[in-house]
Amino acid sequence: MPRRARPVLAIASALALTLTACDGSSRQDATGAPGTNDPYFPKAGNGGYDVTHYALTLTYDPNSRRLTGTAQIEARAKQDLSTFNLDLKGLKVTAAEVNNAPARFHPNSDHELTISPPNPLNRNTTFRTTVRYSGTPDPITDPDGSDEGWLRTADGALALGEPTGSMAWFPGNHHPSDKATYDITITVPEGLKAVSNGELRREESKRGRTTFAWHVGEPMASYVTTVAIGEYDVRRSKTATGLPLYVAVDPNESKASAQVVARIPEIIRWAEQNFGPYPFSSTGAIVDRANDAAYALETQNRPVFPGTPDTALLVHELAHQWYGNSVTPATWRDMWLNEGFATYAEWLWQEDHGGDTAQETFDELYDHGEETYEDLWSFPPASPTSAAHISGAPVYQRGAMVLHKIRETTGDATFRAILRGWPTTHRHGNANTSDFTAYVEQQAPDEDFTTIWDDWLYGNGKPDHA
Repeated sequence: MPRRARPVLAIASALALTLTACDGSSRQDATGAPGTNDPYFPKAGNGGYDVTHYALTLTYDPNSRRLTGTAQIEARAKQDLSTFNLDLKGLKVTAAEVNNAPARFHPNSDHELTISPPNPLNRNTTFRTTVRYSGTPDPITDPDGSDEGWLRTADGALALGEPTGSMAWFPGNHHPSDKATYDITITVPEGLKAVSNGELRREESKRGRTTFAWHVGEPMASYVTTVAIGEYDVRRSKTATGLPLYVAVDPNESKASAQVVARIPEIIRWAEQNFGPYPFSSTGAIVDRANDAAYALETQNRPVFPGTPDTALLVHELAHQWYGNSVTPATWRDMWLNEGFATYAEWLWQEDHGGDTAQETFDELYDHGEETYEDLWSFPPASPTSAAHISGAPVYQRGAMVLHKIRETTGDATFRAILRGWPTTHRHGNANTSDFTAYVEQQAPDEDFTTIWDDWLYGNGKPDHA
């Protein structure tokens, strides 16, 4: 019997392999990858699907620090899927559904949640995943040592996501390459406010709690989502062109910040002249206490500031609405496309408002930059040495210097066209460094950019500068 059984099993195995090959699928093919193979965060994000919309319903109590959430995630399958992953860190999942049917789920690492639909999903089909979860969210420490994620504040909480912190408060595909629209509804104790991205659609109080419902109609990367919970003075208005303006300021910062946040309409108007039409349906800012976070962030529609910003920082974060939020990096290696442009926006603002010209800023940085930025020449802006360096000085300062070298080469007229055309061409999309260099070469086909790319963008050390 055993001798006869072996050939039968072999034939059956061969037949199964043949059938698998014929229908173009396999167990491995039907499993969504647990990461995107990002150069610096390979496990960030997931493969096999594209998210189109998040509907997040959250309840938070600052006293107990407990967050309860339901996430409805609409997506399109990019392949056949028998299982797929979501990124979620530190919170307990109590139930999951796919297309309204119970689904099996289990965490398989410190931030990977595997979902097994009751029925396999076919390629190109749309599906909805519902995840119910709760717990006490904790900050995530970046490779550079800074904290992000869900940060406890004196009167509430502040969610900051760059680069991976958004997984600390909702499940999703947390990589900048997968952008989606959002509805974010937050319920908090009455007397507190909950501020998020987009436009406030509903504010309703009952039984000692207040619910705030926010809607984001343009695609948004998860790392620029935010929730700010606390006591805020809220100022609503419109710019001269009718753009809704929503500013939330901690009462402790209200007086100090009044003058600078009042310049938001002026800065938006100036930015539109330089970078093209504002890419979103509202603008504003969130100003929290100085010790609530260690850095400002260009959260979509309304940047977050720990303490009152100066004008240069406000310009920087608002410029990100074009460079970073509308046209978003394809990977974290492309971070300089965010920070180089936002830094150069500071140079342009200064140039246009009676300060040093961009050329003077460039020359000072080239001649004496190491005195302020010790690591200025330690790596090229387009190739940080590790995940800990994606927000290093070369990404910001040398990134801006690359743009100025382009300006020197093309002249002002073509350079201004590049500043406007780049975010217009990739509006609400993603792009990488190769996309940018190709775009610049298309806009100035008679110019040679080899030295700029080789020495300034990708080269090691301090480039020669005539």
